[in-house]
Amino acid sequence: MTERTVNLATGHGAQTHSGAAARDLTHTLALLYPPSGANRDYPPVQLAFVGGVAETATTYGYDLLLTPCKSGKDPAFRRMVSERRVDGVIVMEVRREDDRIQHLTEAAFPFVTIGRNSGTDGVGWVDLDFAGLASGCVRHLTELGHRSIAFVNKSEQIVNSGYGYALLGNEGYTEAMTEMDLPARAYPSGDDVGAGEDVVERILQDDPATTSLVVMNEAALEGIYRGLTRHGRSVPRDFSVVGVAASRWAEEVSPPLTAAEIPAKEMSRIGVDLMVERLTSPASPPRHILLKPLITLRASTGPCRPVLDSEPALEDEFPDLDF
Repeated sequence: MTERTVNLATGHGAQTHSGAAARDLTHTLALLYPPSGANRDYPPVQLAFVGGVAETATTYGYDLLLTPCKSGKDPAFRRMVSERRVDGVIVMEVRREDDRIQHLTEAAFPFVTIGRNSGTDGVGWVDLDFAGLASGCVRHLTELGHRSIAFVNKSEQIVNSGYGYALLGNEGYTEAMTEMDLPARAYPSGDDVGAGEDVVERILQDDPATTSLVVMNEAALEGIYRGLTRHGRSVPRDFSVVGVAASRWAEEVSPPLTAAEIPAKEMSRIGVDLMVERLTSPASPPRHILLKPLITLRASTGPCRPVLDSEPALEDEFPDLDF
């Protein structure tokens, strides 16, 4: 009997494979990650995850196969699983009802997830506490005296498709607003400048007295800031914005966004760690890791100021004077 020892660079020990099992190894992991961009491309925050997973996989001696499959019915996904073209699968963009997870479970194929749903209880996962972070953003604003707080989410397509982070963020915002007996108003937004401007237009049309936003769509931030400026709202003097965003996005807007970090590199590293644990110690109980980053105070939030005139005047207006 021949043996092959795979040394794991980050100190997880070595895994011994023998006979046919050793010959079946591909030394490749798959990352199931459908692009979320409007043009079916990967926006920067997704590319950060791809880079993080690839970098960590390399330290373990694995190649990475990136596949945009978002359905368990996708022929490429089915072939990958049935023909065992990879050793394990990391699933991202997890939906509440996700047939990719169902198929991997039924096939007894090794996998972990970055994200979670009810079907991931029996596998390892790492996720961000989107509900808790949205709730924390609401609390931060109410402590500053804000009461009219709107929520800007991902696109309508992502929300309606049931992506977990979009639903969890909305739930956390809504629950926090309800607990404080405040009206909840959530708005989907596309991932571009124009969509950000449009969502501000809708928000202020619905309630001109709005004084603050919780944003969980970092790609729309520039447009949101532009829209507020166009409507005469200065951040943070008379309007506050707080959100969940990678520091790259939070620090590029002016003023810099007060936000909870999306730790893409850390989540990617943990995801690969969990995958390797699953492959090397399949009998071990799966680990569930929920990250709860703190809100970093920057310059986009301030005390609430009453809205005296929510829109710039279209023409000069003077009161009628009786002589």
